Amino acid sequence: MTRATESLTPELYEYLVAHSAPVDAVLTELAEETARRFPDSLMMQIGPEQGTFMTLLARLMGARDAVEVGTFTGYSSICLARGLPADGTLLACDISEEWTSVARRYWERAGIASKVTLKLAPARDTLRSLPADPMFDLAFIDADKEGYVGYWDELVPRIRPGGALLVDNTFSHGRVIDPSITESAVQGIRDFNDHALADSRVELVMLPIGDGLTLARKLA
Repeated sequence: MTRATESLTPELYEYLVAHSAPVDAVLTELAEETARRFPDSLMMQIGPEQGTFMTLLARLMGARDAVEVGTFTGYSSICLARGLPADGTLLACDISEEWTSVARRYWERAGIASKVTLKLAPARDTLRSLPADPMFDLAFIDADKEGYVGYWDELVPRIRPGGALLVDNTFSHGRVIDPSITESAVQGIRDFNDHALADSRVELVMLPIGDGLTLARKLA
């Protein structure tokens, strides 16, 4: 037993992945193609253990309608959509035709394309254009860090009571606790973390998955 989360060595991380549900060929090949085509942006793709966690969470919740802000090449959207039922829906928000053209191909290969609606536009505009009433069971935010507070404020009212929000990169690679780092992306995460913690509409926990994953539950 331990009262604190232990740090993961590379060897322990490999053990963790090896003892989680195996990643199938579609996600493996998507990760490999993303690494080849977009090596400078590879860190934007979630890891296999986070993807499996998201699929399981969606299934455990019985989520039907989901939304993600930041699609990149489609790894996270496949994981989310796989956790939804056959008639489930996923609204995917991104601004890059180049990145999402890869996602579209792999959505087809994964057999989840019929669940996904892609909106290529600034995500905050897309969210603001939606009805203001609760309409989603699950949301995932993984886009520009300066925009996190704005995405959160648009999404929380649109999450059904008992629904959940997942927010990625809330550790900012450990930089959130270094006051000497003042770049806008890091400050955006700090601002978001404080903003979400103070939001009385949710209860939340910050998990040491990937680069920090905040899980929030919408209260009634």
